Order: sequence, then C-alpha cells, then structure tokens
Amino acid sequence: MFQGFDAVYDNNSKILILGSFPSVKSREYGFYYGNKQNRFWKMLSQIFDEKIADSIQNKKDFLQKHHIALYDVVQQSNLHGSADATLEKAEKQLADISFLLPPHTKVEKILCNGKTAFNLLTQNGSVCSIQDIPIFCLTSTSSANPRFNLAAWQQHLIQNKKD
Repeated sequence: MFQGFDAVYDNNSKILILGSFPSVKSREYGFYYGNKQNRFWKMLSQIFDEKIADSIQNKKDFLQKHHIALYDVVQQSNLHGSADATLEKAEKQLADISFLLPPHTKVEKILCNGKTAFNLLTQNGSVCSIQDIPIFCLTSTSSANPRFNLAAWQQHLIQNKKD
C-alpha cells in the first residue's frame, strides 16, 4: 500500500481542496501535484497573481498564506499507476477529513479536484453528513484533462484572494 501525503492546513484555513490520490510523479517528488505537467500550481499562481517557488516549503507557505487546506480523499492505496479510473478499482482506505473541518478550522467550502475525488468523498456519507459545508466538483487540473476550466476554479478561489 502506498501512503498519501499529510494534510496542509492550519486553523485559519477557509477552503479545503481535495484531490484523489498522489500520482506516481507526485509520490516521487514527495508532495501534492508534483507532476510538472499538472496545472494545479500554475493555476494558483495565475489566480493569485503570485509566483510560487518550486520548493515544498514555499508551496506550503503559499497555501497557508491564502487560507487553503490541501489533502486527498484517499489516504492509502495499492494504486501503481496514476489514473483515477484505476484508483476507483484499486484497494484503498479513505481519509478522515474531520480534523480539517470546523471547529478545528474555518473551512467554508470544499473544492474537489476532479470527479473521482468528488465521487469518493460524497460516497462516504459520514463525511458529508457531519457538516453543512458546500462541496463543489471542479475540473481536474491534470494535464490529461482537456476540459480543464480555469474560470470555475477562479470563481471559487477569488473570494479568498480578498482575505
């Protein structure tokens, strides 16, 4: 079984972004969205009009500065590749996200990075029934996704930009 990454958050986090599970490249890099082709970090840099240095610590600092928590819906899996379609069939253990929600944080909304993250999260009824926090399914930032929608991500993140 491969282990996912620790959550990045603090008690001032207002938006929780949930991915599915780290890709092979991310696991090699040792942090979320480590594949240089993934749009995630470039997207955040563009939306917040701020350069994000490539180090893991700089990325963590950026997220905390903008009150963004980051985690994955799956905490452990025997997934050998990176495809979400394969993840759905793989053996997996879903993550407990309760420590990322109020009263531990100020999270007001959850943004799922792709359909797989959304489907796995919403199928886990205990997570959804605990809180009254809106959950949004946004297009995956994966370079393999031709339907990526920057405007939707921007709409959900821009209000955080003011804080």
